Amino acid sequence: MQDLSIVSFGGYSGSNWTWMTDGDGRKATDLASYHRVIDHWFAKYGPYAVAVKSQTAYSRRLDFEDVPAERAEASFRKLLAKEPVTDAERKAFDDHIFWYCVRRATERQLPVKLHTGYYAGQNAMPLGRVSLNPADVSDLLRRSPETTFVLMHIGYPYQEAMIALAKHYHNAVLDLCWTWIINPVASERFVQDFLAAAPANKLLTFGGDYIPVEPVVGHAAIARQGLARALEGLVSSGVITANEALDLVEPLMRGNARRIFRLDEKERTLAAVPWLSPSN
Repeated sequence: MQDLSIVSFGGYSGSNWTWMTDGDGRKATDLASYHRVIDHWFAKYGPYAVAVKSQTAYSRRLDFEDVPAERAEASFRKLLAKEPVTDAERKAFDDHIFWYCVRRATERQLPVKLHTGYYAGQNAMPLGRVSLNPADVSDLLRRSPETTFVLMHIGYPYQEAMIALAKHYHNAVLDLCWTWIINPVASERFVQDFLAAAPANKLLTFGGDYIPVEPVVGHAAIARQGLARALEGLVSSGVITANEALDLVEPLMRGNARRIFRLDEKERTLAAVPWLSPSN
């Protein structure tokens, strides 16, 4: 019940194609056989995965062009041969693989998570590129209306534009993963702005986003307190009633995520496979 990584297949991730194999244990020798490798990993892990994720925004814009296989083939052959490729050639291959994976994900009803907004680390965030995330994502939403895109970290600090995407595009979901500890005040304000503008069933209000599990406890406390204050503010200003606020708590904190990531179905699938069962 984890995510499949688009980054691990793409041109910006190194050389995974040198060791990944298809269902028959064969490595890629051309783009068509690399497609078979990707198909194998989706077939093997897709039934248990809850989403597909790309963190490519750390290294480039999210302006993925729908590059046909014929154009990406030349770039991939150079990469296989360890020949130098231009930035344009590498982008063409990466763009092609992105859309190939998005289509495989959509066939399996797997949402596509995209890192948007703030960068981890320090002293290395190109804010000009980050500011283009909402416009680039709007093009993805338009190009693939059958795909559910989960936009991570609310695009902070450009969250107002991301609310506009959730309001306008039926296939946009916003996720507050990480954001409560980036800026709890802005996160609280964001929840109020979102609920006043966009459908509540398209908002996920918490994700720990830590490597060690222990700090998630404190992060969850900050999120609960912030969500409570946000709902109290909407009630006190007359935007919603107290009963409506209470009705929102379960879907915002749990229900939306379980529905969007089909967790009930995934848990049943896992339970049917003895060696994958959570009880083991």
